Amino acid sequence: MALAALTEAETRLALLVAEGASNQEAAAKLFVSVKTVEARLTRIYQKLDVRSRAQLATTLRVH
Repeated sequence: MALAALTEAETRLALLVAEGASNQEAAAKLFVSVKTVEARLTRIYQKLDVRSRAQLATTLRVH
């Protein structure tokens, strides 16, 4: 499963983004900065070998 490769914090962010949350919305919901969201998204993309929010959403739905 794709989420197994992620930390708990990364999983929460990945699910929010896959549901359509913007970086700003995700930051507010997770009580972190937008910079933190950007850094975590970069790691998530690398771990799951995806290149876009749409591809992330597809990957999380399929697995």
